[in-house]
Amino acid sequence: MLLCLVGSVLLAGCAPSNPSPDRIRQDTAKATHNAVQDAKAVTQGVVDGLKQSRPLNINSASADQLEHLPGVDEERARRIIANRPYDHADDLVKKHVMSRAEYDRISGQVMAK
Repeated sequence: MLLCLVGSVLLAGCAPSNPSPDRIRQDTAKATHNAVQDAKAVTQGVVDGLKQSRPLNINSASADQLEHLPGVDEERARRIIANRPYDHADDLVKKHVMSRAEYDRISGQVMAK
């Protein structure tokens, strides 16, 4: 008998409750807010991905953007900016901003426009 009583109490505590309309509204508002934040993050990720798939214009790129290229540190980015404008991306080698080997590492990721 005691086991039945304990079992009934435990089952009653685990039974699903019917949330109030206010609680449903609050839960929905929170879920909507989270979905909007997630959608914004996904959108920004897509934008960033598209930017990375296009060559970087060495005539207008910021130092921070240039530093994301392989082998380009802060000093190299400053040198790239200081030697602008470029008619062609390989002017980086012609103007002695970087070696041919260094340029070959980034050649597919840069352009001069």
